[in-house]
Amino acid sequence: MFGPESTGKSTLAAQLAEYYDTVFVPEYSRIYAESQLLSNKLLTKNDVLPIAEGQMRLENEQATKANKVLICDTDLLETKVYSEAYYNGVCDPLLEKYALENSYALYFLTYIDMPWVADNLRDKPDERIAMFEAFENALKINNKPYVLLKGSMKERFKMAIDHIDKLLKIKA
Repeated sequence: MFGPESTGKSTLAAQLAEYYDTVFVPEYSRIYAESQLLSNKLLTKNDVLPIAEGQMRLENEQATKANKVLICDTDLLETKVYSEAYYNGVCDPLLEKYALENSYALYFLTYIDMPWVADNLRDKPDERIAMFEAFENALKINNKPYVLLKGSMKERFKMAIDHIDKLLKIKA
C-alpha cells in the first residue's frame, strides 16, 4: 500500500491479508508516533531512521509468516516521501539508499477520493493533492510498478485482488 494519509491503506491491507489467508505488515510509523505522543514528544527528523528500521524489522518478521503474498501497509519509499514532506525536502542518505533499493512486486497507490478521517496523527487535510502528487512522483521517478486504486473500498479491493491474482499466476 502506498499513498497519502487517510486513503484507506490500512483497511485495504487488512482485508487483502484476510482474503489471501496471510499476514500484513502494519505501518510502523503509526505505532512509533503513537508511542511518542503518549510520552508527549513530537516527531523530529531524528525519528525517521528509527521508524525506517522498525518498518523493515516488521517486514522481515512478517515475511517469514506470509502465505504466498505479503501485504505491506507502507514501505521505506513512503517513509522517504514523508521525511521530505515534513523536513523541508530532507531525507537521510541511508533511508534514501534502502528506500530505492527495496523491491516489491507491485505498489497500490491509493487515491484521495476517500473521505478525510481525522485522528490524533493525521495533520494534512488541506494538502491531499500535493501529498498524492509527491507519492505518485516517487513511484514514477524510481520506476516502481504501481496500480492506482480509486473508488469505493469495494472497488479498490476487487482491483487489488485482480492484480495480485495475476502476479501469483505469473509466479506459479
